[in-house]
Amino acid sequence: MFRRRMAAVYRRVVSVAAVVLAGLSVTSAYTAAAAPADDPPFRALVFSKTAAFRHDSIPDGIAAIQKLGQEHNFTVDATEDAGAFTDANLAKYQVVIFLSTTGDVLDDTQQAAFEKYVQAGGGYAGIHSAADTEYSWPWYGKLVGAYFKQHPTPQTATVKVEDPAHPSTQGLPEKWSRFDEWYDYQTDPRPNVHVLTSLDETSYTGGTMGYDHPDTWCQDYDGGRSWYTGLGHTKESYTEPNFLHLILGGIQTAAGVVPADCSASQDKSFQKVTLDDNTSNPMMLDVAPDGRVFYIDRLGDVKVIRPTGGVLTAAHMDVFTANESGLLGMALDPGFATNNWIWLYYSPNGKDVDRLSRFTVTAGNTLDMTSEKITLEVPVQRAECCLMAA
Repeated sequence: MFRRRMAAVYRRVVSVAAVVLAGLSVTSAYTAAAAPADDPPFRALVFSKTAAFRHDSIPDGIAAIQKLGQEHNFTVDATEDAGAFTDANLAKYQVVIFLSTTGDVLDDTQQAAFEKYVQAGGGYAGIHSAADTEYSWPWYGKLVGAYFKQHPTPQTATVKVEDPAHPSTQGLPEKWSRFDEWYDYQTDPRPNVHVLTSLDETSYTGGTMGYDHPDTWCQDYDGGRSWYTGLGHTKESYTEPNFLHLILGGIQTAAGVVPADCSASQDKSFQKVTLDDNTSNPMMLDVAPDGRVFYIDRLGDVKVIRPTGGVLTAAHMDVFTANESGLLGMALDPGFATNNWIWLYYSPNGKDVDRLSRFTVTAGNTLDMTSEKITLEVPVQRAECCLMAA
């Protein structure tokens, strides 16, 4: 329960931060980053060989990445020669970019060299149909994160930024409307990667993945770094400032020259710590701006976990507990940092109502019971059970 609520609170905080960032000038952020002195140097290899469908945007993509290199202090070599995949040659590069590759583009020896390169700490960045590549090479499938399944006709759709802190998505609109070809994938990569953006399938027609449709992600994989985006089908993408910002951040982080957390949403990155296992019917929790965690038990306890550790009982409400009644709901006031108000929804003993009241939390982490302000009472019958709701 705690983990789910904490994740929800984190998403709410992140969303607020994203809205603030969206209101800033993205152009100014790019301008600040354009000074080569601010960017660490590195070397990138763009690989765009195709053995199936060929995108006419590939030359535009190569030119755009070369221009990013000139503006951001990295060297770009471009090739469609799979012979470049040798131990000695790959060792020259901090990142290899698969730009709209398709089909089987590397032989067994070249695949082995690329695996060794990543295992030695090399970076991979995949763009668009890099996911439509090397279906018979399971290692690559895990590296890219998911294989292409199908796509509807190119159209405008809404991209949702899930991680506004990652360098590739920082400063992008929280909801980004753009025209592209939108890939479905054979599997949902979310369990194994850190999702950076996803698609709102209600904003376009033809998607088949449903409500959870990742389309940009990153991961630490087999000793190296991997970043992928499904965007980038059209020629116009490679002159679009937001898209160029996306791939620049992806290339830099995959190269390892700009730090990024690609394990932030992975289960393995979290450690379960039990804070209170002496509850009967825990119901709800909320987190104060100062880090205190307030939570309630249906039997009447209001508890507080202090940021420094330790659990306190802030109050025990006199509640009717039969038929699933009791202390049912709780929320900290939006202005809690200054007014210290907490809202409780509970079933008081002695009156057949469920009551919504506001209380003040004291400096000693207790509820001032004399501060109660009753704002709503809902008549209820207590003769029959059940299905109470907060």
